[in-house]
Amino acid sequence: MPPRRHDRLPRLLLTAAMALVLSACDRSGSQPAATATAPTQGAAAPAEPAAHPDVHRFAIGALQAAMLRDGDIRVPNDGGIVALGQPKAEVDALLRAAGQPLETLHLSVQSLLVRHGDRVILFDSGAGDAAFADGGRLPASLRAAGIEPAAVTDIFISHAHGDHVGGLLDGEGQPAFANAVVRLSAPEWAALRAEASQQALATAIAPRVQAFAPGATDIVPGVSAVVVDGHTPGHSAYEVVDGDARLLYIGDSAHHHVISVQRPRWTIQFDGNAPLAEDSREALLARAADASLLLAAPHFPFPGLGRIERRDGGYTWVARED
Repeated sequence: MPPRRHDRLPRLLLTAAMALVLSACDRSGSQPAATATAPTQGAAAPAEPAAHPDVHRFAIGALQAAMLRDGDIRVPNDGGIVALGQPKAEVDALLRAAGQPLETLHLSVQSLLVRHGDRVILFDSGAGDAAFADGGRLPASLRAAGIEPAAVTDIFISHAHGDHVGGLLDGEGQPAFANAVVRLSAPEWAALRAEASQQALATAIAPRVQAFAPGATDIVPGVSAVVVDGHTPGHSAYEVVDGDARLLYIGDSAHHHVISVQRPRWTIQFDGNAPLAEDSREALLARAADASLLLAAPHFPFPGLGRIERRDGGYTWVARED
């Protein structure tokens, strides 16, 4: 038997109220994040971006930052690259004490991403399609961090080796970051232009390059260069500062998180002037330990964040756990 008219009225009112609630939820859920209204007091905070294995988000003071994985370099532990001329037994003993594999040395390839006001800043561009680095993941890592390559405003290059500049060009030989200013020291830019194998790269990025004097400060707000001599003619580390918070991106000041830190005077084949690079490496480790600096080390195990501590008359790498 159908209900009488006055029995149906409460149900109709309830149905209409539910429709209004669902309609409001649909409208707010479809609203773009950039234009969404601020949450009212006590409302749930917006969801964080989804986690990604090649993206590690963190903060430098109030600045949003992320380490982005591009690839991995694997080299044999044969005394010929990261511990040039050292007896394998000595290298093995050092690695074994640190719980590291003995036959192959693993070097990560990473970039640092920092958002500073309207600037989207990238430190180094990865290896691109270089086979030696098993690289090329940076564009995907960048997008997973919520940034399109065209949104990058500044790229700071530590030096012109392939695993740091290989990602500056796309597969067609065009700038991969079409709107970015490319920043590197004047000596490094001169060396890159003089290198026969780098002519295509130099020509493609030349209109976007702004070179700076070694050790220049506040190249853009909050970013200063730190001279680390010996690896290449104009190798630079970079200090990122926000208030009392600071981070030092070390480039190739050190390659392996055990060997380069615990034996900073062991020769690295990649260093152009090995004795000078060893002096610089030791000085940087001392500075980092004494000031308890947060370091971003692009070749250390992902995400390459940590500090240097003095231990047993030397230094050790302590990875940040977060």
